[in-house]
Amino acid sequence: MSCCDRGQLRSVDVMLEELLSKAKPAKESINIAVADALGRVLAEDVVSSINVPPYDNSAVDGYAVIADNCQGGEPTSLKISQRIPAGSVPHPLQTGTAARIFTGATIPPNATAVVMQEDCTEQDGTVTLPTNINLNQNIRPQGQDIKSNQVILKRGHRIRAQDMGLMASIGIANINIYRPLKVAILSTGDELVEPGEVAKEGQIYNSNRYTLKGLLDGFGFEIVDVGIVEDTLNATLTALNEAAEAADIIITSGGVSVGEEDHIKAAITKLGELDLWKLAIKPGKPFAYGQVGNTPILGLPGNPGAVFVTFCILARPFLLKSQGAERIEAHSFKLPIGFSLKKPGKRREYLRTRLSYNQGSASIENHPNQSSGVLSSASWADGFAVIPEHTTPQQGELVEFWPFSELFGNG
Repeated sequence: MSCCDRGQLRSVDVMLEELLSKAKPAKESINIAVADALGRVLAEDVVSSINVPPYDNSAVDGYAVIADNCQGGEPTSLKISQRIPAGSVPHPLQTGTAARIFTGATIPPNATAVVMQEDCTEQDGTVTLPTNINLNQNIRPQGQDIKSNQVILKRGHRIRAQDMGLMASIGIANINIYRPLKVAILSTGDELVEPGEVAKEGQIYNSNRYTLKGLLDGFGFEIVDVGIVEDTLNATLTALNEAAEAADIIITSGGVSVGEEDHIKAAITKLGELDLWKLAIKPGKPFAYGQVGNTPILGLPGNPGAVFVTFCILARPFLLKSQGAERIEAHSFKLPIGFSLKKPGKRREYLRTRLSYNQGSASIENHPNQSSGVLSSASWADGFAVIPEHTTPQQGELVEFWPFSELFGNG
């Protein structure tokens, strides 16, 4: 018996655990260029075939020496026997000489230290060195960063800009990633019109389509845009069938509540099964999960604020796990709130808040309108302040803060 049959609200934690248990990680992989890999998920470990650096090299501009030749209590003067720019192949360093060397250049055989040029004096082909030269000073050893056969990135890792540079540093041009998910989005509601059209009396512009598109684009998913679906059961059935054939996952907005014109729930039940719905989250209580045939479907509420919250808290981790990502959790931290709550709620609330700084200390500032129909608060905010069920945090108390930068895509 589903929770909708019992008429009970399910907690966010229980819902998310069950939702993630139903996610089927991607298996199909494709090969792409590293240059195009931002935000993609690795389908296999990335292993280095080389050492980085490939040879001992100099960490500074200076002089390569044999440290044992420079151990007296007085400064040592040595003849400069060679000049070694980065990219050249040095000769073995002769005893009793020094080599002029530059940052990144290969350390010549026999040399055991590099002295910074600022600490030396060069004149007429001779360099005068300071005392107290230590063995291996200013030398970056072979493999200091990466060793040959080392796994540098693991399967399931979402690639960031620095990861692209890391793979390039070991000469990798192409990698295998999981094929990006195809995610179908559709909106229901005869009251909806698209931006650019003239909204007649009783009509509103379809903001959810653009919010979802922006969120999904941030993760690199391929979007199948079904558009606005007429508020009839037949039209909803047709749209869901088409979406299930074209996509790996379906996301809808609107039509999952209990109104006479809310047909998503009935259509999912007719075409497959509805496993979960009604959630103790604010905003976003009418959230649905099910399957259309073999295609998972996430039914988000219709109100724009609720769409934004339920995507970030529920759809996001489900999509990431389905994409094959190993890390799906978002990092959060505790901060004091700059406001007080008067009445405890029965649902976990995700307040749209922003960071406020005063004399170097950060706190959380609350938007005055937390209605599920309000989207301007999300544009104003920096993240969510999480208010647990049955609690009334007061000004100065610590609450969990989820920055949007952690919840959105961007690799």
